[in-house]
Amino acid sequence: MNVTRWLAAYAQAWRDGDAGAIAELFTEDATSANDPHAPAHAGRPAIAAYWAAEIAGQSGVRPRFGSPVLDGDRAAVEWWATLHEPDPVTYAGCLVLRFAPDGRCAELREYWNRRPGAHTEPPDHWGRP
Repeated sequence: MNVTRWLAAYAQAWRDGDAGAIAELFTEDATSANDPHAPAHAGRPAIAAYWAAEIAGQSGVRPRFGSPVLDGDRAAVEWWATLHEPDPVTYAGCLVLRFAPDGRCAELREYWNRRPGAHTEPPDHWGRP
């Protein structure tokens, strides 16, 4: 499992607006919970559909990831992204990941905050374990 490589591929697919490439980073039966109050997206097709809808109105995506905290097959990592939806917005969040032996993600849970308006940079303490 190479979390840094996985995160780089995830970021590149997001920048490219490629929902299919994002979905390929997950196992066939993976779950992705992007809202703690809603059911998780279950399976690669559902994850691809979620991402296709999310990226449809996005441009200028600039995702960044902090240093992941690793524990066996699990990782947690802060993320920061600036983009247009179509207006400027900044997101700050955290991914909690579980990986399969083949290096694909089997489970993703994320928590994020959204700040509309001008893009902001992460604070100095951001992204460190």
